[in-house]
Amino acid sequence: MTLDEATTRFLGELTRAGSTPIREMTVEEARALPGRFRDRFGPAPEMAALKSGRVPVPGGHVRVRLLVPNDRLAGLIVYYHGGGWVIGAVEEFETLGRTLAARTGCAVLLVDYRLAPEYRFPTAVEDAWAALRWADAHLEELAGARVPLIVAGDGAGGNLAAVMAQRAKADGGPAIALQVLVYPITDCDRDTTSYTEPDNQLMLSRDSMTWFWAHYAPVEAARAHPDASPLRQPDLTNLPPAVIVTAEHDVLRDEGELYATRLMKAGVPVQHRRFTGQMHGFYAMIDILPGSQAGLDFVTDAVGQVTSAPTART
Repeated sequence: MTLDEATTRFLGELTRAGSTPIREMTVEEARALPGRFRDRFGPAPEMAALKSGRVPVPGGHVRVRLLVPNDRLAGLIVYYHGGGWVIGAVEEFETLGRTLAARTGCAVLLVDYRLAPEYRFPTAVEDAWAALRWADAHLEELAGARVPLIVAGDGAGGNLAAVMAQRAKADGGPAIALQVLVYPITDCDRDTTSYTEPDNQLMLSRDSMTWFWAHYAPVEAARAHPDASPLRQPDLTNLPPAVIVTAEHDVLRDEGELYATRLMKAGVPVQHRRFTGQMHGFYAMIDILPGSQAGLDFVTDAVGQVTSAPTART
C-alpha cells in the first residue's frame, strides 16, 4: 500500500522547501527541525494546571513538565519524547502531551532526558529511570491519588518506555499498569526488511538511524545491550500489558512488530496495530497528518481500558 495523500503532500512540501537529510546535518541543525512544525500543530487543549520541576540525577537534573487536564485524574502517564535520543525537548512535545492528557483524563509527565552526543548511552536510560522512580514516589502528590502509572513514548521515547518496563520488573517496581510504545526503537539491527525497503526511506531513513545510533551509542557492542535494544532481553515474561503502534512505511516497523510478537509469546497482553499508509512520526503530527488522530484514538482507547475512565475523541 502507498502513503496516504496527506503524507504525500506533506513530504512534497518538505522537498520543495529544500529539506536536508538528517544524515547531512550537524546536531544543532537537526535540533532546529521540530521548531519548523510546532506552529502547524494548532491550539493545544487547555489544562487545569501546568507544573514544571526538576528531577535529581547523577551529575545534575532533568526537567519535567506535568500536564494536568482536570481535578479528578484517571492515571499518570510518564512520557518520553522521540528524536533518536539526539533531538527533541518537552516544549516541542507539549501539544502531543496535552492532547493525550485531555483525551485520557490522565496527567502526563513529560521528561526532558539529557541528549546525545553530549550525554551518550546509557545516560538517557538512567534519566528516564530516575524520572519514573520520582513519579512513583510522588504519585499521590502529582495525581491526587494512587492512580495507575503508565510509561509511554514514541521512537527513541518508545525505546526508553520499553526499557523502563523491563527495569521495573527486574527491580521489583515501580508497578506499571501499561506500556505504550509508539513506533519504538527496539533493536540496533539496521538490515531488516523494513530498514532496507526503498519506500520507507522518508523522514526517517536507514541512513538517519545510522546517524542517530552513532551519536547515542558509538560503541557497537553497547548497542546490543537490552537497555539499548530491548528486543534482545532474553526474558520478556511478566512485563506490563503493552500497546504497540507501528507504521507501514517506517524503517522501525519490523522491530516494533517483532517486539509485539515476542511479548505475546511470553504471555504479555498486547494490543498492536500497524497503521497503513503512514510513515514514522505520524502519531505526533497533530493537525498536520490525519493519521495522527487515528493513532491517538487507538492509544486513548487502550489507556481507558487500564484506567477504567471515560476517554474523549476529537
